[in-house]
Amino acid sequence: MNARRTVALLIAALAAYFVLIGYRGFYLLGQHKVSLKVLGVAVLVLPLVGLWVVVAEVRFGFATQRLAAVLDEEGVEIDEPELARHPSGRVDRKAADAYFERRRTIVEADPENWRGWYQLAVAYDLAGDRRRAREAMRRAIAFAA
Repeated sequence: MNARRTVALLIAALAAYFVLIGYRGFYLLGQHKVSLKVLGVAVLVLPLVGLWVVVAEVRFGFATQRLAAVLDEEGVEIDEPELARHPSGRVDRKAADAYFERRRTIVEADPENWRGWYQLAVAYDLAGDRRRAREAMRRAIAFAA
């Protein structure tokens, strides 16, 4: 199953969940107790927050995919580099650190180049730092816009 189908399936499941939660929220709003009405409002806010998160994540994914397509058209290697790995499949920490340092140097030399930020995001991901990887990818997206 490809990634787009998986995302579409997950969004459909979330939509069904949001409808069920929304129904329960409206049910609680119809109750006579004030505490249940307040709970109903709170329950109705949950699908809105969830929708915002889903839209933000899908937009992030499409933007990342768009940048990867541009790099692919330019012939830039966008897959994980061939780094030494442990028997478990995890990237060797020293190899990931060395790769990261090379990418960091490129970004420091040209901090507004989205291509460098994209590759730095890959390096952060290889090093296991997902938070910084997403932050670097957000910068790549912003500079590419």
